[in-house]
Amino acid sequence: MIEVVIVYSSLTKCNYYLSSDYSGLNIGDYVIFDDDYGTLIGKVINPSFKAKRNSLYLPLKKIIRKATDSDINLLDENIKVASDALVYARKISSSLGLDMNFFDSYLYLDHSQMVFLFLSDTRVDFRDLAKKLASIYKTRIELHQVGVRDKAKIIGGIGPCGLFLCCNIFLSDFNSVSINMAKNQMLALNPSKINGICGRLLCCLGYENDTYSELKNNLPDIGLNMDTPFGYGKVTSVNIFKNSYSVDIKDYGVVEFDLDGSVK
Repeated sequence: MIEVVIVYSSLTKCNYYLSSDYSGLNIGDYVIFDDDYGTLIGKVINPSFKAKRNSLYLPLKKIIRKATDSDINLLDENIKVASDALVYARKISSSLGLDMNFFDSYLYLDHSQMVFLFLSDTRVDFRDLAKKLASIYKTRIELHQVGVRDKAKIIGGIGPCGLFLCCNIFLSDFNSVSINMAKNQMLALNPSKINGICGRLLCCLGYENDTYSELKNNLPDIGLNMDTPFGYGKVTSVNIFKNSYSVDIKDYGVVEFDLDGSVK
């Protein structure tokens, strides 16, 4: 078990950090931590608790210290600088004829670098843009091209379930999601029903897929011709919640059976 705390920041979103030296942190406290490029500030959204090692992506970064009032004031200033820089980046990229849809920017607390996030359908040579931005802000410039799922994770929003997006709240990685998962759960293959606000398949399709697969293993496939106490018929539907299946039998119509073959 490892003592951890969950911290939210505009750049890293929700992540686990080691908190062995800061077990007294409360929800809403601001803390200072490092990533591989510089110093960041974030807000505690889950105070210290013990988590299993196999449930974490190790190694974890450490909390350096609790943020001071001056740190929080600097954060506010950096947010304004990054916001203004986003406007400049859009103007400069447009003047250079670059196809870049900028949607977020972040300035590290120690001003070690400024990060810009953008969408584009093609690979972009942004070296001239980076040089121009570096000459204005006198810091290292990082431009990251991300996908639509990454944008949803960063921006956030409300999913079709009415809750905040999983990717923005707790998902630390995007697992593979396929249309077969929707079919396995017998969902209507309507894009408006099975796609998220990012336009891709809902991440939550994978949450219960293994359970559906396991339950369906005991049931016959739809379309299968099988023998029943009433004669041969074709399986027309299955109900994994009731552990039953329905068979269309000549002279009897559709009959529902339990797994043991008895009439439901």
